[in-house]
Amino acid sequence: MNDVVSTLSRWLVRALLVAVGLVFFLSLLAAAAVLAALWGLRALWARLTGRPVMPWRMRVDPRTGWSAVYRSSERWSAAPARESDAPSRRGGVLPGAAEVTDVQPREVRD
Repeated sequence: MNDVVSTLSRWLVRALLVAVGLVFFLSLLAAAAVLAALWGLRALWARLTGRPVMPWRMRVDPRTGWSAVYRSSERWSAAPARESDAPSRRGGVLPGAAEVTDVQPREVRD
């Protein structure tokens, strides 16, 4: 009896996995068919209105990535010479520094 139950359970799991795979495949096929139909309707509409049929494409300009990286590195680069005379934002006393009691202050070197 155990042999029959284990065999039936194995076949049931196999059938279930095949059914799940078939549903997944059919859903991908349906999505591709919907996209193809939309593309066909778009092309037909363009032909009927006399417009050129433009392909669907992703517009990527490689220069935008480079400029984004270049612009972000300006923040981290060294300050220009004319700004070096201005006081630093790091200079000065931090708020709450007077409350610290377990350290000995030392002079700031320039």
